[in-house]
Amino acid sequence: MGFTFERFYLACLSHASYLVGSEGIAAVIDPQRDVDVYLQTAAERGLEIRHVIETHLHADFVSGHLELAERIGARIHIGERAGARFAHMPVRDGDELRFGRAVLKFLETPGHTLESICILVTDLDRSPDPFAILTGDTLFIGDVGRPDVSPGRAPQELAGMLYDSLHRKLWPLPDHIEVYPAHGAGSLCGRAISSERKSTIGVERATNYAFRAPDRESFIELVTADLPQRPAYFLNDVELNRAGARALRNLGPLPALDAEVVLRLQRSGAIVLDTRPAADFCAAHAPRSIQIGLSGQYASWAGVLLPWDATIVLVAAGEGAASESRMRLARVGLEGVAGYLGGGIAGWVSAGLPVTQIAQISGEELHRRMRAEPDLQTLDVRTSAEWQNGYVPGAMHKPLHSLKNILGGLNPAQPTAVYCKSGYRSTIAASLLQASGFDQVMNVTGGFDGWRLCGLPVEFPGTASSGSPASS
Repeated sequence: MGFTFERFYLACLSHASYLVGSEGIAAVIDPQRDVDVYLQTAAERGLEIRHVIETHLHADFVSGHLELAERIGARIHIGERAGARFAHMPVRDGDELRFGRAVLKFLETPGHTLESICILVTDLDRSPDPFAILTGDTLFIGDVGRPDVSPGRAPQELAGMLYDSLHRKLWPLPDHIEVYPAHGAGSLCGRAISSERKSTIGVERATNYAFRAPDRESFIELVTADLPQRPAYFLNDVELNRAGARALRNLGPLPALDAEVVLRLQRSGAIVLDTRPAADFCAAHAPRSIQIGLSGQYASWAGVLLPWDATIVLVAAGEGAASESRMRLARVGLEGVAGYLGGGIAGWVSAGLPVTQIAQISGEELHRRMRAEPDLQTLDVRTSAEWQNGYVPGAMHKPLHSLKNILGGLNPAQPTAVYCKSGYRSTIAASLLQASGFDQVMNVTGGFDGWRLCGLPVEFPGTASSGSPASS
């Protein structure tokens, strides 16, 4: 049998996992929580998965390492500093794992986390030397891992470790070594990750901003300055992964709930989470429901914005979408799904319950209303990096990462327009505002991209006229 190297990519979490196989044996690296995809692929390739490897304790998603190992009797390998509370093989610097013609050599690369490792991959039929390195969250394409996800360790301390790991372990590698990280663009584990899925050590050494720091102190300052707020669920996921998550089949069935039951649950504190597309949600939805569209980075935003222990009722475009919604929530550790609204929003209406709407306006309409309505509040919920590249004149900058941030300094009695890049995040923010008592909320369709396409005026930080709202 030939050498197998396959990547699996979850766009919802910007997460990459890998399967390496040779002569009937395989290893899976950084598995997602739902593990059937690896079992199916291994069976199709005539491989038996005997090894499961974690490059570190993941903070942004729940790993399927324990379920995968238990289902097939595989061994789990993880850095010895992980403090793992499941049966495992502790990995130390220089250790090797050999099967068939494959050689996996482990490098300890602390920095993103204490236990972080990278894995040099060799196909002996190709060459006695490695052709690739799996970098986990140590090195991304165009970025490095954030140094603030290990409890009890200051970001500056971890950043110093990361500098040492990069310069002592990865920098000396040959230029041609292919780089395969655990995340791509959009991941919350980095700040400027490229949309490219792979690179080489030579390219990263020449272009990655983190390698340009002239010394260790400059690097520490560079990677710890303006760190985005760490999502609250990160540390919960770390501990869940340290213990090993329960198998998904143990979550139980997903029931369809009558509208009256959903209403009672909502009144008792449950979150009604509407996963339908923005246009459908804005046209009609249950009052005080929160929208996070299944089509985008649904799981990441749910993890960021919803309480870890929340009871959740789903509104989805059918039973299949409800099941998919629940699966994606489980991938970030949100397991308190009580069920889904039977019949969808039509079932809610059929029960005689009221719906509400959110107005959708174009960039041109926003421009007109801003000139005609001096009390209109305009919110930009994009990231700080996006804001630096221009924004709607007079807008307030409130990145979408916490309800407290979004609500601060706003008057719920005034009309409020929300925009992002294209409309996905602004719909989430608009639903949060409406659920918090803002009655005149508008979502700007097409977002800032649409605003610019219309040739409307753009401001940049430092050029705003006197009296313009400050970034918050």
